Amino acid sequence: MKKKILVEGMSCGHCVNHVSEALKEIGATEVEVSLERKLATAELAEDVTDEAIKVAIEDAGYDVVGIEKA
Repeated sequence: MKKKILVEGMSCGHCVNHVSEALKEIGATEVEVSLERKLATAELAEDVTDEAIKVAIEDAGYDVVGIEKA
């Protein structure tokens, strides 16, 4: 299932890479992260919860503001 994740705290290309890698670690594919829009989109398995997404990104040092189906 494709998800859109609004992420606060990204300020550079390294931040984009960190968020992308955090999502890939929980099995995400087709990951795209936009620094300008503060938005990540990713294809995730049905069994990956929003809480798991939030924890992965927050563990990487960023704040998740919202998650919705894309």
